[in-house]
Amino acid sequence: MSQKSKSIYGGQAVIEGVMFAGSHVNVTAVRRKNDEIIFYEVPRTTQRWIQQLKKIPIVRGVVGIIDSSAKGSQHLNFSMENYAEDEAKEEAAKNPEAQPKPEKEQKSGFSLSMIVGVAVAGVLSFIFGKLIFTAAPAALEELLFSNVFESKIGHNLLEGLIKIILLLAYLYLMSLTPIIKRLFQYHGAEHKVISAYEAGEKLTISNVQKYSRLHYRCGSSFIIFTVIVGVIIYSLPFFTWDSIWERIYIRILLLPLVLGISYEVLRITNAMRDIPVLRYLGYPGLWLQLLTTKEPKDDQVAVSIASFNRMRELDQQMTNIKA
Repeated sequence: MSQKSKSIYGGQAVIEGVMFAGSHVNVTAVRRKNDEIIFYEVPRTTQRWIQQLKKIPIVRGVVGIIDSSAKGSQHLNFSMENYAEDEAKEEAAKNPEAQPKPEKEQKSGFSLSMIVGVAVAGVLSFIFGKLIFTAAPAALEELLFSNVFESKIGHNLLEGLIKIILLLAYLYLMSLTPIIKRLFQYHGAEHKVISAYEAGEKLTISNVQKYSRLHYRCGSSFIIFTVIVGVIIYSLPFFTWDSIWERIYIRILLLPLVLGISYEVLRITNAMRDIPVLRYLGYPGLWLQLLTTKEPKDDQVAVSIASFNRMRELDQQMTNIKA
């Protein structure tokens, strides 16, 4: 079966696990300390007006990113709760004198209000992060190199370079921590499973491990495209500034446009990945993934396969019910 005839799936790494998004359900599989794999399954419910917005080029990118941030944060929180519970039990075993809280108090579960709260927090953290990542490099370039170039294009290129340096430094330092290194390994496992599925392979550990941990349709690629697209848009002749505040103000106003166009670029590079020469358009994103993914171990790939298979199983069941 060719890739074009297959459904397109995406996912994300979580703490000690992987989430996959299907047509009707999002599923996270997490490996506990006792080697048990548990699942968190959330039906995909999207308002009709959001579905309509997702059909509009450029707009669909912004809507999709915010929607994914909200839903992804729920699954990340689930994985963090279980990880914290396992860590607490392990600490209690090392220190028997400590009195751990009863399990009912340690893990409160997911009420509707909690799910909504986590989703809102996820969206707000995404927006805040994008604002900082947009404003800080512009401010730094203006303060440190305001007299270096007369051309706005030169300033924009230097701003883009500062963004990339800050991004690479942040990702590198994060990857040095054990928990983030394992998160990046699960990120690689997620990519391998999707690549194996798209190639029509049977999803076994040995088959999946043959594939690259890099994938054209990755959020990491999207991040680097926002830098490149931003430099191009900010350099257009009608986006000029006379002060640092005007410069930051313009960047923030243009942020939705930059995100929307970057999403379309990501779609285009994914569609062209099998075309000679044009496939290189997606290489900047793949290079960044060298930092945001790591080679996974077999047990991590097994969790990713379990998540993907469970998502496909539930997706099929829901499709049959709606048919």
